[in-house]
Amino acid sequence: MTVTEIKQAMMKMDQTELSQIMHYANQIKMIAAQATFSVGQKVMVVQKTKQTPGTIVKINSKKAVVNMNYGRHGMTDVQVPFSMLEVA
Repeated sequence: MTVTEIKQAMMKMDQTELSQIMHYANQIKMIAAQATFSVGQKVMVVQKTKQTPGTIVKINSKKAVVNMNYGRHGMTDVQVPFSMLEVA
């Protein structure tokens, strides 16, 4: 099934079915992110206007704890959603 076919099928769905698909897609994204990242890995924390280097110190179900330079606080452990992380 192609992306175009999936989009066409989604146009015919009701709110409940679309919510189920969104929930399933988010679960897949979380699993893929957890498989992509590992403790000790160097990453970039991507924000709208900047990228900050850091190191993953812990992986939780939805977020990773990243040791990074956090402004005036210096090197600090910060919880970061997987969607904001890129491999350095």
